[in-house]
Amino acid sequence: MIRMISTGDRKLMLRVNRWLAPKWVRVWMVAATRAGDGWLWWALAGAIALAGGAQRFHALFAVGLAVSTGSILFKLLKRTIGRERPCAHETHSWATLLPPDRFSFPSGHTINAFAVAVPLGIYYPDMLFGLLFCALSVAASRVILGLHYLSDVLAGIAIGTAMGIAAAAIARPPL
Repeated sequence: MIRMISTGDRKLMLRVNRWLAPKWVRVWMVAATRAGDGWLWWALAGAIALAGGAQRFHALFAVGLAVSTGSILFKLLKRTIGRERPCAHETHSWATLLPPDRFSFPSGHTINAFAVAVPLGIYYPDMLFGLLFCALSVAASRVILGLHYLSDVLAGIAIGTAMGIAAAAIARPPL
């Protein structure tokens, strides 16, 4: 099973790395990955703190809990699994971003994106579509820019979502 996933990951990586994406896709993907570096999430937390209503502290606690547990988990998994990034094996045709570390599995940017988007979407359902669009953009950018394999990002989505749901459940005020 792992060999099959790795083979599929490698084939997709080779296709994506050789794709000369239109300029709008390039701009979008670089912007999404840079937003996933954290500044977007901090700005969003500041806006929630200022104007998030009565539930803002529960929502921010849920996000903090999800992101911190997700970050600990992805750092442990990266060190334990030690999977090298796609850019270590094949140069990308147009992206020249440097990865934040050496290891690929799972995607920390994706974990954090979903660890923020999911609990905020639970607390603020009107924002859910926009939050998921941002989180999915971050996830897609990691693959399209050659920084992660598809399975790294899918694992990141699963972990970040699980952390977000669990943290929102823990942070819920008592009825």
